[in-house]
Amino acid sequence: MVDGAVQLPLFDDARQAYNEAAKRQPERPMRFMTTSSEPIERLYTPENFREAEYLEKLGFPGMWPYTRAVHATGHRGKLWTMRMFAGFGNAEETNARFKYLLAHGNAGLSVAYDMPTLYGYDTDDPKAEGEFGTCGVAVSSLADMEILFEGIPLDEVTTSMTINSPAAMIWAMYLVNAEKRGIPSDKLSGTTQNDILKEYIAQKEFIFPPRPSTKLVVDTFEYGARHVPRWNTISISGYHIREAGATALQELAFTLADGIQYVQAAVDAGLDVDSFAPRLSFFFDVHNDFLEEIAKLRAARRIWARVMRERFGARNERSLWCRFHCQTAGVSLFVEQPENNIVRTTIQALAAVLGGTQSLHTNSMDEAMALPSEKAVRIALRTQQIIAYESGVPNTVDPLGGSYAIEALTNRMEQGCFDYFQQIDEMGGMLAAIERGFPQREIADSSYRYQQEVDARQRILVGVNDFLQGNEEPIEIPIHTITLESEQRHLDRLHRVRSERDQSAVATALQRLENAAREGRDNLMPYIVDAVRAYATLGEMCNLLRGVYGEYREPALV
Repeated sequence: MVDGAVQLPLFDDARQAYNEAAKRQPERPMRFMTTSSEPIERLYTPENFREAEYLEKLGFPGMWPYTRAVHATGHRGKLWTMRMFAGFGNAEETNARFKYLLAHGNAGLSVAYDMPTLYGYDTDDPKAEGEFGTCGVAVSSLADMEILFEGIPLDEVTTSMTINSPAAMIWAMYLVNAEKRGIPSDKLSGTTQNDILKEYIAQKEFIFPPRPSTKLVVDTFEYGARHVPRWNTISISGYHIREAGATALQELAFTLADGIQYVQAAVDAGLDVDSFAPRLSFFFDVHNDFLEEIAKLRAARRIWARVMRERFGARNERSLWCRFHCQTAGVSLFVEQPENNIVRTTIQALAAVLGGTQSLHTNSMDEAMALPSEKAVRIALRTQQIIAYESGVPNTVDPLGGSYAIEALTNRMEQGCFDYFQQIDEMGGMLAAIERGFPQREIADSSYRYQQEVDARQRILVGVNDFLQGNEEPIEIPIHTITLESEQRHLDRLHRVRSERDQSAVATALQRLENAAREGRDNLMPYIVDAVRAYATLGEMCNLLRGVYGEYREPALV
């Protein structure tokens, strides 16, 4: 030992000394828990992550197993796309909001559709009464899609569309609109959510039974690979699973298991995995537990790479990439002290960026009360811009990589995910698991436990079950109302479309679509595109398929 130098203890001796010291320093009561209800350890050390695992578990950014990033330069090479979700009323109103967002620095558009559209009904269907435009924009025909994107350069922006059961029809409207404007399909970039399995698990906006619905999804894979090569034909969505009450682990496991089911269905249909897998994308919720959320996103990349290479034999590197969009947690927003929602959203957005997201939506502070006001949307967008341009966080790739805590949590997420995969495989895959109600029960149990923790104040929600000072203050939030004039303008256009179109061309296109659906062999996308070109309405196409496939009625879970 150099004279005067401090003799460092061996690791085991240091660990023992630390444990003894910790016993002498009692911890404060822990009134918070991770969303997975598993405890966070007091301290993470090299014991939690062996050096020999480095290349196997981490590697370098842009290299196998992609834990640290799918691109070598991360956000140094390209910032995430700031994609704010918007949609309300008729196409004219939403078009104006899109232009407002683009003018304030939004880099991509994300379309919210109203409830009748999500369920495949035209606005004048009796089942759609009272639901026009309240949670998104109404789109009943190609004419609405033409106005929705009027004046927006479709070959320069990327567009995400949150639509699932009628995704093939709505996507076809977008494609035909671009075609009519002279924009080649190979110049279009964007994403169709198109994830029907998570509807049966969590969101419940389904129309047809699971198996024909899955075929429709596979048809979009094939059509996109052939005709729209830059389009992500699915965004496999954990967001809604998490919002229904799942833990971070359950969100990860069930989302990736849905992805496995889609890939298996496409392979079983005869598609080469590398022909469609490079355009698969994912969509994750980012909740309040900062470290857990970062670990979840890092684990997602590593797990998906392993699944695609080892389970499906993918050879194209892009097929191994888990590319994802993130949205901050809507379920974490509260009416009480709504300004607190800005802080929650900021923390969640930072976790998404540190986790390596490709695009991000930040929720607005007033969403627990109403459609977001323009000011609240601007604050939400500025939150991302401050992270991007002022925080310094994007300046290095995977800045928390190598953290003992992050790596241990990432490993735990991975192991828990594969444990769920084993259970699902033993049931015969995710479709069979959904039909048996397995993920639904798991989420219901987790949601119940969460609420029990909130009610018992084991989980503190600031301004909700503690720190209530300020709750009595009046809240002034501008409420966006859907006017009768807005609905009438939409209905007038729908009726005009029905009266002015070539009725013979519509009848022929719908008959060909029905015949192909009944035979069950052909890809339905070309038939849907032809029907859209003839101005068949969304309701006409979906009702036709209801007649072929039937409507799904969820069995009671016992």
